[in-house]
Amino acid sequence: MSKRDTAPAGPFDQHTPMMRQYLGVKADYPSTLVFYRMGDFYELFYDDAEKAARLLGITLTTRGASAGVPVKMAGVPVHAVEQYLARLVRLGESAAICEQIGDPATAKGPVERKVLRVVTPGTITDQALLPEKGDALLMAVLPDRLGAGTAARAYGLAWLNVAGGELCLAEIAPARLAHELERLRPAEVLVPESAAVELGGGAARTAQNDWLFDVRAGQKRLLEQFGVATLDGFGAAGLSMALGAAGALLRYAESTQGRRLDHVQAMAVETGQEYLTLDAVTRRNLEITETLRGAPTPTLFATLDSCITSMGSRTLARWLHHPRRDPAVARARHGAVAAFLADGRGFDAPRAALRAVSDVERIAARIALGSARPRELAGLRESLAALPALAAAVPGAGGLCAELRAQAAVPTDVVTLLGTVLHPEPAARVADGGVIAAGFDAELDALRGLATNAGEFLVALEARERERTGIPNLRVEYNRVHGYYIEVTNSHAAKIPDDYRRRQTLKNAERYITPELKAFEDRALSAESRALAREKSLYEALLEDLRPHVGALQRAARAIAQIDALASLAERAYVLDWTEPVLDAMPGIEIDGGRHPVVAGQVPDFVPNDVRLDPQRRLLLITGPNMGGKSTYMRQVALITLLAYAGSFVPARRARFGPVDRIFTRIGAADDLAQGRSTFMVEMTESAAILNAATPESLVLMDEVGRGTSTFDGLALAWAIARRLVETNRSMTLFATHYFELTQLDREYPEVANVHLAAAEHGGGVVFLHEVRDGPASQSYGLQVAQLAGVPPAVIRAARRHLADLEDQAARMTRPQLDLFAGAPAPPAAPPAESARPEALALLDGIRPDELTPRAALDLIYELKRLADTP
Repeated sequence: MSKRDTAPAGPFDQHTPMMRQYLGVKADYPSTLVFYRMGDFYELFYDDAEKAARLLGITLTTRGASAGVPVKMAGVPVHAVEQYLARLVRLGESAAICEQIGDPATAKGPVERKVLRVVTPGTITDQALLPEKGDALLMAVLPDRLGAGTAARAYGLAWLNVAGGELCLAEIAPARLAHELERLRPAEVLVPESAAVELGGGAARTAQNDWLFDVRAGQKRLLEQFGVATLDGFGAAGLSMALGAAGALLRYAESTQGRRLDHVQAMAVETGQEYLTLDAVTRRNLEITETLRGAPTPTLFATLDSCITSMGSRTLARWLHHPRRDPAVARARHGAVAAFLADGRGFDAPRAALRAVSDVERIAARIALGSARPRELAGLRESLAALPALAAAVPGAGGLCAELRAQAAVPTDVVTLLGTVLHPEPAARVADGGVIAAGFDAELDALRGLATNAGEFLVALEARERERTGIPNLRVEYNRVHGYYIEVTNSHAAKIPDDYRRRQTLKNAERYITPELKAFEDRALSAESRALAREKSLYEALLEDLRPHVGALQRAARAIAQIDALASLAERAYVLDWTEPVLDAMPGIEIDGGRHPVVAGQVPDFVPNDVRLDPQRRLLLITGPNMGGKSTYMRQVALITLLAYAGSFVPARRARFGPVDRIFTRIGAADDLAQGRSTFMVEMTESAAILNAATPESLVLMDEVGRGTSTFDGLALAWAIARRLVETNRSMTLFATHYFELTQLDREYPEVANVHLAAAEHGGGVVFLHEVRDGPASQSYGLQVAQLAGVPPAVIRAARRHLADLEDQAARMTRPQLDLFAGAPAPPAAPPAESARPEALALLDGIRPDELTPRAALDLIYELKRLADTP
């Protein structure tokens, strides 16, 4: 497309010179909002102005004309641009920042301008735009297809944390794409223009030319990036589509930053076997970092995150979202947490040292990109100065703690360089001056001296002029707009000397310049501008001197972040009374006194419960009333397992875990109208995914499968799914249901055990005991729960009458449907040889049901059982 084609109105040659310059820039960024610097504002024109006004709520106006057409424009102040860019990024939009790079004083036409950076959702590096406790990932997806229009046989993925420098590659089956997108949550996804890739609604989609995804070109680009002759050392042997995706990703990221990504110094290749797999549904149901309603709290991450630094918080979130399957990794973290707790609050000293540490990870990336600000370098200087104290505070003589202490060290050259060159309290921007330390550069010190002596000269000039003119309130002052001036009120206008030249008229005063003051102004302002230029040159040289140390800074940042995350886990374990779990090779899960890590902190007197799953007890069939705690019990088992493999202590008296490869959940009910799927269809889709992928080392949570259809259909499906999990998948399964007929599965399969959440009737209502007990529940308490929910009493009474009718009809049926899967009905039982025991009748005759407490009712049941068992 030529620049002439991009002109929004009228022939290109008929536009004003400035608009021709703008249109030339816009032609290079047709789908990106162009922020065009004009003085103290960034302006947007034509369609960009209309779009920005709509998205940002700024004023849209029309000023002047170009090529005979009024120019629509909208603008934002330079000092506030970051907050507007942050809003655009959150909306998935991109912006090209076009700066003035020429000198307005010497320009004969429009000041020279150039796009110096492009801000996109996946390539942001500015601290003001990045999520403090999360990563903004850029991903590229390349489908492997036999031909145009055919379905993908596989996908090559590459994703990059531009602000941190981590690059990862993977090649996956098509069915895993949605799960990977949910796991990684990229902010922006690059796809070939011709590819129809379904990404969902969570990430900004950016189409790129197909040739940018060329596999050979991608391989060559990676070899150049890492300076190696082969990628086999990174585990990339045999990859193809992922290499093409990585090449497109690196080119795109470099184009937005305007330079090479020197801080990307390694890459990881994922095979799908490194991490404990959590699919998209499971991540949502377990509410790891986001509740089902999209809120950041109360979640597992919010409960655990007491990190001092944002680096530590991001590391902790990665551990929770990507727990390693290798138990050695978790055991190393457990050992480190135990070391922090060995002397009680051994985590306090490291956490105190961490308070002086800034976000070293992101500062290192911005040093590599040449965009680090002076105060960020000051924060880096203070952070590096705090590292010796941090290393000394980390406990433990060996293991992970010792490794992290060694990795947290940085070359003394970096500390010396920052201490020598950088001002003790630098200004926020290089353009403001005051960022280079006094005494570092003689030329700069001399130029600063001219500006510093200006104050003395102005005081002396003011005294002389007051004495010469006889004007007692005469003032000599300076501002950035008008420079130096002498201000005289109108009441003394008659005393103005002839050599005063008017510079500005105010309401009650006049401002003047004299030849002497003008000469001084020329010298002072020239010195100031030359000092600023010198400082800018020295600061850029400082960044170049720091770039070779970016790798060491990144290693130190990773170590600091891990120390912070481990100290946070130790602090939480100490405060919440959590226990170190055991991870071994024996199959199964054993938890004594387990508590839900989030709910236990929200609910007083939370009731702990046990769970035991092993090869002889693979499926727990859980029954009990609604609101009895079945879902909470199931989720807490999954979350405790996740915590153990993430390296955390767990909320339990004792916990042991064998190998676990995946966690699946089928919990809750919701339709998917956008995809045309009913609640029952969603339920069956999730169930199918579990049945097709679960292994004997998988933990499966199934909650009330089959409730979205008719009773018999739902019961039949629930029974068949439970049998499949026991017979074929042989997974460790928690299976909650209201179909009491399923409780007879334990007669057919010894690996099935019945447990229930206890409840008791009291005063016509129900009391939830939240205690898991062996055996099936006696009833569902559905009417009592409806009563608690506020269903009108008349409806409850009508339901009770109808329930009684249904039970009576069932009792009188010649072939009652009591158990869908029972064999042939047994012959009628012979009449009892003797009447009920008189002791039991006497006991029952003496009770008043409405006055019984739950505990008294339970005691009564035990007594009746004893009487029944007595010969």
